[in-house]
Amino acid sequence: MKLVILGAKGMVGSRLIAEARRRGHDVLGVSRSDDANVSEGASSRRRLDVATQPEVLREIIRSQDVVISALRPAAGRESELPMLTRAVVEAAYDERRPVLVVGGAANLQLSDCANDTVLSRPGFLPDSVRPIAEACAAQEAYLATSSAHWLCLRPAAELVPGERTGNYVLGRSRLVTNAQGRSRISVEDYAVAMLDLAVSPAPWRTLLAVGWG
Repeated sequence: MKLVILGAKGMVGSRLIAEARRRGHDVLGVSRSDDANVSEGASSRRRLDVATQPEVLREIIRSQDVVISALRPAAGRESELPMLTRAVVEAAYDERRPVLVVGGAANLQLSDCANDTVLSRPGFLPDSVRPIAEACAAQEAYLATSSAHWLCLRPAAELVPGERTGNYVLGRSRLVTNAQGRSRISVEDYAVAMLDLAVSPAPWRTLLAVGWG
């Protein structure tokens, strides 16, 4: 399968490339930075500014089977995330390609209260991550309006580099937690879940959650 991964230099994007290559997929890694600095694990690399090069974006997507968006704006520019996601999803729709979106945990309900989410619970999030959490909530609001073939995979409350175990549990509207009530997953296992969905997707236009159960 031919995959394009947007945001290839990021924490999630680089692991997605590694997992896709592990499975033998042909991977195009796309980054706004110079090609030479994109993850070396990709089959090929392109430089692209999604916000300003829509025609190039469509050209890239046209030659792929599946699009994965792992885009994350730089610090201080988090509010650009919904706009970047819209650009990718609309380009994928124009080219009749499915798109998988790396989401955030912001709108997931906490296990102890159905009325509280990661974003709404007072004191749950450090102030430093609220901007990207709010951007991820806005990203979901946009996706809800799109008729494209998209899936959005939202991580556990703790998404950290670590071990690839190949184990994960999928959920829907609530944080996935383990027996101790902790919501956590490695970036490597998040990538496993995302690549599994790329091969065998859930119903389109679905928001999913993932974590270690």
